[in-house]
Amino acid sequence: MDFIKPDFSNSNLNISSTLAKYLGAYNDKPTLKILEDELNKNYKNILFICYDGLGINPININLKEDTLLRKNIKQELTSTFPSTTTNATTSLLSNKYPLEHGWFGWSLNFEEMNMNIDIFPKRDSFTGNNVKITSSPIKDEKHYFDYANTDYEINAVFPKYVNEENAKINHQYEKISDFYNNIKQILNKPNKQFIYAYLGEPDTTMHEYGVTSKKAKKLINKINKETEKIYKKTKDTLFIITSDHGQVDIEGYVDFYHDKELMNMLKIYPYLDARAVAFKVKDEYKEKFEIYFNEKYKKDFILYKSKNLIAEGYFGPKGNMGYLLGDFIAIGTYTHKTAILTPKSHKFKGHHTSLTEEMLVPLILFNN
Repeated sequence: MDFIKPDFSNSNLNISSTLAKYLGAYNDKPTLKILEDELNKNYKNILFICYDGLGINPININLKEDTLLRKNIKQELTSTFPSTTTNATTSLLSNKYPLEHGWFGWSLNFEEMNMNIDIFPKRDSFTGNNVKITSSPIKDEKHYFDYANTDYEINAVFPKYVNEENAKINHQYEKISDFYNNIKQILNKPNKQFIYAYLGEPDTTMHEYGVTSKKAKKLINKINKETEKIYKKTKDTLFIITSDHGQVDIEGYVDFYHDKELMNMLKIYPYLDARAVAFKVKDEYKEKFEIYFNEKYKKDFILYKSKNLIAEGYFGPKGNMGYLLGDFIAIGTYTHKTAILTPKSHKFKGHHTSLTEEMLVPLILFNN
């Protein structure tokens, strides 16, 4: 099985590492030479956009070769693993490896609360009910650009549902049009501007309709056109564009939740993400669980001991948060199926989180 292993010297995290170094913030990670060379040209504005889900696979499917975003891909990078928004965007913002920050997936096990929790919306993963966090194994991570020592003014553009601690630099939006209007207004300021901007599309649309859907194609082309409008109307600006992960069309569903024999061997129901599933197994069943799982599910999910993936660097070369990953992780194969983990699991038409094509993201660079 030729999975795409995260390369933490050539990943989307390394964009942030390069920017942290350039902006005078602390950095202890490899940088990207091609980006360093561009930054050294001392542009008036630096615009770093993360388009959620717009990895190499959705770009190649939905954009023609001569479009602005596709023709300016300078380098293919890997995402973090799991290749999911919680994990990758936390790395992008904090300039930390997943093993350092611990925001590995959509759902984590909060052992002291005896509960799996969807960590972004703070919901019980099993019931979908909102919960009050009384004991969290993870902490809110600071953003590297909040510690910049530079003559650039620092700006962030986030949707309203994102809590930005440094509110004075944050420009919130609700509609896609407002996202681009915020960027335009900042770039037109007289002083030097750095912008980190996050758009939650086309990820949401691809989840609902699929990567190859007409709606995904229409939206991705709109994103390209809106980016091109800003490019044509601004001067002396370096555009840096990437994604947190890609997506693939889902071709079926594997129902772990209704497998009574499997569930009986677990301490708590499965968690993490739909194509990277973590299991905490009762001590007396660990050997049996591995045999049972491989006999029944190995076509669609490859089972690994979590400690082995940690040792092999799948979550970064350093950090102490690996205990959150349980005993085993099942990784979705190229059959492109997702797991049903709870009664609240959604049957998305497009998804990510595994080590297949969804791992590849672009480093897009252009300037005017």
